[in-house]
Amino acid sequence: MSNTYGNWLKAQREAAGLTQQELAIASIMTRSHISHIEAGRRIPSTEDARRLDRALGTGNVLSSFLPNDDRTVAEHFEPARQLEQQATMIREYAQTFVPGILQTERYARAVLGAAFPPPPPSERDKNVVTRLERGKILNGSQNPVVWALLDEAVLRRPVGGPEVMAEQIAYLISLVEDGRIRVHVLPYALGVHNLMGAMLTLMWFEDQPPAAYSEGTATGRLFDSPPLVEVLQSRYDLALSDALPLKESLTFLRATVREYQHHG
Repeated sequence: MSNTYGNWLKAQREAAGLTQQELAIASIMTRSHISHIEAGRRIPSTEDARRLDRALGTGNVLSSFLPNDDRTVAEHFEPARQLEQQATMIREYAQTFVPGILQTERYARAVLGAAFPPPPPSERDKNVVTRLERGKILNGSQNPVVWALLDEAVLRRPVGGPEVMAEQIAYLISLVEDGRIRVHVLPYALGVHNLMGAMLTLMWFEDQPPAAYSEGTATGRLFDSPPLVEVLQSRYDLALSDALPLKESLTFLRATVREYQHHG
């Protein structure tokens, strides 16, 4: 996102004689969120922009001025997508699907094709391209450190069929073997663990506090309150301590690939 929006917001806030904290209170947002928007590090949601308009008395100026970026991800995920590209470390927990930045094209197409209502083919193609673009952060010279904590259900549900799953899991194995990610499996035999309930992404940055993103069906939320992010980090650490070590997880992944290849 160009920082034109952030500059304009800052000018409107200063013209109203408000500090970032005062605007945050008036718009029911956090001061850090206001700061990130003004600095161009985050794009506000439509609802964020409406709150800012109401707080500043600017009509619909700020909501109308939102960049039209032909967005191909859900609105609730867009702020997290922006941060994902800036992160120096990402820790993912997945309980249903392979995390988006780790998906192969055929796996992503199967996941996105299951949306309801079904998107037209052209829209689904654009969504697949966007998802694969997200995964390119693993290929850059400054790629983030990525850990993926996978519930066994992620590996057992045959998304797209056995052939697609074998390819997807083999891709995860290749990323681990290349040293680009770490994968840890939470096996069914473990029973209850500290992250059951929703997917979770934790992100760290060079120049701003850590953030967390959690998502459920048709909804998602970004968290940047330090105490809450710390609690989520602790839950992740507890679940990670119960997961299979890296080498055992790789053995598990390889065995799962063989099972899908046998049934393919």
